[in-house]
Amino acid sequence: MGGMRIDLHTHSTMSDGTDTPAELVAVAAAAGLDVIALTDHDTTAGWAGAIEALPAGLTLIPGAELSCVSTSDSGRPISVHLLAYLFDPAAPALVAEQQRLRRERRDRLRAMAERMAADGLPIDADEVLGRLPADSPAGRPHLAQALVRAGLVATVDEAFAEYLSNGRGYYLSRQDTPVETAIDMIADAGGVTVVAHPFARSRGRVISAETIAALAERGLTGVEVDHPNHDEATRAELRVLARELGLVQTGSSDYHGTNKTIPIGANTTDPEAFEALVAKASGQPIAVG
Repeated sequence: MGGMRIDLHTHSTMSDGTDTPAELVAVAAAAGLDVIALTDHDTTAGWAGAIEALPAGLTLIPGAELSCVSTSDSGRPISVHLLAYLFDPAAPALVAEQQRLRRERRDRLRAMAERMAADGLPIDADEVLGRLPADSPAGRPHLAQALVRAGLVATVDEAFAEYLSNGRGYYLSRQDTPVETAIDMIADAGGVTVVAHPFARSRGRVISAETIAALAERGLTGVEVDHPNHDEATRAELRVLARELGLVQTGSSDYHGTNKTIPIGANTTDPEAFEALVAKASGQPIAVG
């Protein structure tokens, strides 16, 4: 597997990406990737479309990015994104929790859009939600796109900075899954878990090394080391921590299509780390084009 290029964190239109699942796998193949994971937020709805369109020579790892929460030393909640791979998507506890999260995301988007409309902004909740696939996990990126369409901002990043980030008037919190519960659910469904961009401090508060150690004891499989929001010093810090804890080290682009400027394959996972990750899973087969 020495020369393989592996990207284990990408998104499609089933959550907040701009490529359909079929377009996503085509983009991955065109970029020269050998393996990609589809990790839409809180949904597995894109798996079938990606597998059906999978080009020859490309391997797909079915996955999801789960919206989770941890608790800091001060007792304040901290958002944690947990990448889950190769789990059984029909596991009852997981299905129920993902349905709850998707409902809450849509309710949250509607409430935020209605706040904007009440302040005179040209944002219509029904129009924003009507653009999304049924039962998809609506999120702030969809409101950001609406703000761009309305001409209020030029980019999605500007929309977050001006209107949608924590502390702005239109931001609303949500009730995410305790990260320990999510690790347990994915393990019970035969899958493996990796904390996404754990030290991406530019995004806000992050979990501590001590919390990652506790999650490793709980059954966490790995940490995403090479990520666009991690600088070289942060990556070195995470590599040391991962080695100390015996965690698999992954790398990825966190590709969202045109919603972000990072190209697919911008960061990749070492083939040996990929093999170690797959070896620990038993819930869902890899799809090979």
